[in-house]
Amino acid sequence: MAKYNDIDMQNWRDYPEILTDSLWLIDRRDNSGAHTADYHGNFIPQIPHQLFSRYTKRQDWILDPFLGSGTSLIEAQRLGRNAVGIELQAPVAEAARRRIASEPPNQSQSLVLTGDSRRFNLEEVMAQQGIEHFQFVLLHPPYWDIIHFSDDASDLANAPTLEDFLADLAAVIENSTQHLAKNRYCALVIADKYANSQVVPLGFYAMQLFLERGFLLKAILVKNFGETKAKGKNQGIWRYRALASDFYIFKHEYIFVFKKVKQL
Repeated sequence: MAKYNDIDMQNWRDYPEILTDSLWLIDRRDNSGAHTADYHGNFIPQIPHQLFSRYTKRQDWILDPFLGSGTSLIEAQRLGRNAVGIELQAPVAEAARRRIASEPPNQSQSLVLTGDSRRFNLEEVMAQQGIEHFQFVLLHPPYWDIIHFSDDASDLANAPTLEDFLADLAAVIENSTQHLAKNRYCALVIADKYANSQVVPLGFYAMQLFLERGFLLKAILVKNFGETKAKGKNQGIWRYRALASDFYIFKHEYIFVFKKVKQL
């Protein structure tokens, strides 16, 4: 059994549901229980489920500084992991809190906080909860300005330039992963965008922020996605536009997995 998960390697064949390939082809999202696709921009529950199953143990503490609709905390709770989520918008945080509370507690704790993850005082919360370190950090930031979430200037989706977006994301990375235990893992879920007739490789720019801070890159996972709310039922139109121009339609996002090997 690894130090960082509950997998019994003497019976490793008993875990066929845990993915080990770098290409994740998932045909439909898990909409069971409290999960919902109503919140625009939330990731599918299978992503945190896979990551938590692979890189955490029961009763570990997980931090999500971009909580959104609460998907990651629902999955953490189902797996018996403790979790803290930070959400910028109070109404979104309250909706997530109610959604998470509707799931069985499973001998775990889930804490939803409201604030700016770039500068949130996590030390105070950790002291109150008796948390020495987090054992996993999962970051699913806005893909810069692709989706409008709020009018708050603190919202990373409202960053005026790419440089501002990356600086804000770097601040969240530093404020959250400083509390990650050494030799434990974190993951970033992000995609690229298209602007001014060219690809903006957000994923690799964001990946570099971790490498500059001494993290080891353990995996670059590519996950498919199909029809989105933005494109709706207009897949044919998008195909026509692609054929009439010189671009390809985005059908993937990245999951970067890092290991913390030194204190920030």
